Amino acid sequence: MGVIIHCPMAARTLRERLLAGETVVGPFQSIASPFIAEIIGHAGFDFTILDQEHGPLTASDCVSLCAAAENVGMTPIIRVRNNTEGEIQRALDIGGGVEIPQIETIDDAEAAVAASRFDPLGSRGLSPYVRSGDYDGGDDYTDQQNQDRTVIVHVEGEQAVQNAEQILEVDGIDVVFLGPYDLSQSLGIPGQVRDERVESQMEHVCDLAAEADAVVGTYADDPEMANRWIDAGVQFLALSVDAPIIRRRFEALRGQLSA
Repeated sequence: MGVIIHCPMAARTLRERLLAGETVVGPFQSIASPFIAEIIGHAGFDFTILDQEHGPLTASDCVSLCAAAENVGMTPIIRVRNNTEGEIQRALDIGGGVEIPQIETIDDAEAAVAASRFDPLGSRGLSPYVRSGDYDGGDDYTDQQNQDRTVIVHVEGEQAVQNAEQILEVDGIDVVFLGPYDLSQSLGIPGQVRDERVESQMEHVCDLAAEADAVVGTYADDPEMANRWIDAGVQFLALSVDAPIIRRRFEALRGQLSA
């Protein structure tokens, strides 16, 4: 499956594109700069994942970063620190989609959906006077949020892989995201994300997702690794992180000098 290139200011939401079978790509972002978000969008990516779990980003940071991403036709997704109602509600009230870590069981997955969706699909806390409601909500605010917001859950441990078939069946999840680094750690080989033991577990979930007609996502360090997982059926591909991308480019430039 080839990557379908991002179309700036597309009328369809990221969720609609995933449901249509498209492949979408974007990096993780840990730098609290709207300029970085805009550059990512101008470079042609479909989304940026604003990382609160492994990065220093605050809710206030994410407000300006979401605005910058949306300004260039890109979808912002906030990765929250943990699977709790308050974290998820705050992220979705700011805007964009939400990425939820530490999903190990079907109970975890159902709790994530309940916190992410409004009634009748869940029990997300409701205030229409937030950024995602244009600060005044509207009669169709809750239905529109349920329809438009992308909900991504992380399957990133050996126990989660064992429960993946059940997790994939939970209504309200848009993407089951495989975390190769945490999976490698749970298998006792931390950081060895290209090890056959890690890849076989990930391939197993990809096969289950195909059988369930579900969308699977994952992270890749580089284009070679990314293409390997796109070919395996991954539709939601997180490619690298802003900080190392910038560092490596500066290192490459510096390395070309004779002085």
